[in-house]
Amino acid sequence: MMKKILITGARSGMIYPVIQRLKDYYVYVTVHTESELKSVKKLYKNCDNIECLKLDMVKDADKLDSLDIDVLVLNGAIAEGGSLMEIPLDKVRENFEVNVFANLNIIQKVIKNMIYKGEGRIVIISSLTSKMPLPFLGSYCASKAALSVMARVLYYESMLLKSNIDIVLVEPGLYRTGFNKLAFDKKYEFMDNDSFFASQIELIRKYENIYLWLFEKRNLNTIANKIFKAIGDEKPKFRYSAPFSHNLFAKMFNLFY
Repeated sequence: MMKKILITGARSGMIYPVIQRLKDYYVYVTVHTESELKSVKKLYKNCDNIECLKLDMVKDADKLDSLDIDVLVLNGAIAEGGSLMEIPLDKVRENFEVNVFANLNIIQKVIKNMIYKGEGRIVIISSLTSKMPLPFLGSYCASKAALSVMARVLYYESMLLKSNIDIVLVEPGLYRTGFNKLAFDKKYEFMDNDSFFASQIELIRKYENIYLWLFEKRNLNTIANKIFKAIGDEKPKFRYSAPFSHNLFAKMFNLFY
């Protein structure tokens, strides 16, 4: 029988080239909205091994109780931008609700059956921003840092179970999927003339666009390969990251800061 994989946040971006390669698995592709569901159903209409589902990670986790999942890939996330000095706290709460609490809730639901079966794999997709936080993206970076720490703790705890359950962490750098630009731009919805940074907003916007132009990777293959390895390697490493240059820079950053 095919192993069954459930992937959250599977609308597009860096997870799309991974799904294309999962020919030997039965894949539950889950997305957040009805419009996204319509889009992925059209995208995978000729794929007999793919089933598309609507899953609100915060509200619909109980839907997973009826599924027998061998591999869970947690790719769903949101990013709220803005200075930590003034970002509305409800945006920070929402960031943590989705990126941290919803993911942990799903893990707790799915891992019960994995423990019962004595095997399974959970792939947690975090971000290199957990190691190299960016100004005006503090809420997102902090939520991803929490997710990376949770992955490491789960890895240690799973070792004590003496069962074949793998916890794998994937930390991507910057890739051009539209996610980063949206995250940066969101803060301008509330950063106005009353902002502490009002006189610098246009300069900040300019430098962010330059930063993304310089550092975002257009080719998604390097991270897609890492995610595919995290899913399929017989004996996976705990941590995968890409691209190499961003990972190296993050390591150097942590030596000095």
